[in-house]
Amino acid sequence: MARYRDAVCRLCRREGLKLFLKGQRCLTDKCAIEKRNFAPGQHGKSRKPKVVGYGLQLREKQKARRLYGIVESQFRGYFEDAAASKGITGEALLQMLERRLDNVIYRLGLAPSRAAARQLVRHGHIRVADDKVTIPSYQVVPGQEIAVRESSRQMPVMERSLDLAGGRSLPSWLQFDRATMKGKVLSLPKREDVNFPLQEQMIVELYSK
Repeated sequence: MARYRDAVCRLCRREGLKLFLKGQRCLTDKCAIEKRNFAPGQHGKSRKPKVVGYGLQLREKQKARRLYGIVESQFRGYFEDAAASKGITGEALLQMLERRLDNVIYRLGLAPSRAAARQLVRHGHIRVADDKVTIPSYQVVPGQEIAVRESSRQMPVMERSLDLAGGRSLPSWLQFDRATMKGKVLSLPKREDVNFPLQEQMIVELYSK
């Protein structure tokens, strides 16, 4: 599958806000938004076009896609599944994105970013309901237990991430015990659990044209 391999700080600058794609670096003065808060490219500093209508909808979609690290075809698939489900399409879309295993690992504080969480999953460090799962897009369900493989529990990247995540609130739909390095999905995520400024209705309008 295609992957974005360029500098991820360019994505934050393009969207004009922090997407927290580089973990702890995003909280320091080295963050690209802190140093160069304008769009990337030769004319990024001088040209500030007025964005309306389709442009606003596109930016919301790109913001969500880049935040969760998903390519366009996969993101479109999530939307189609959300549109076919019962309830509000936009909220169903965000719920599916939140239930991705890589996002859950990030939310639990086991990784400094979603990209790092995706790597932990890919490398087989994570078990779901006592089974090794290496698919970052795996959709967790209420009642499932997510645990770090016993031989991987002393990994420095996890220890550092958990220390840094100490001040970050855990979503109400997740539970985590640092002593056993195990978490649990208590319920489905709700709209208020998405603590990032996204206007999902704009995404729905964009794909509904």
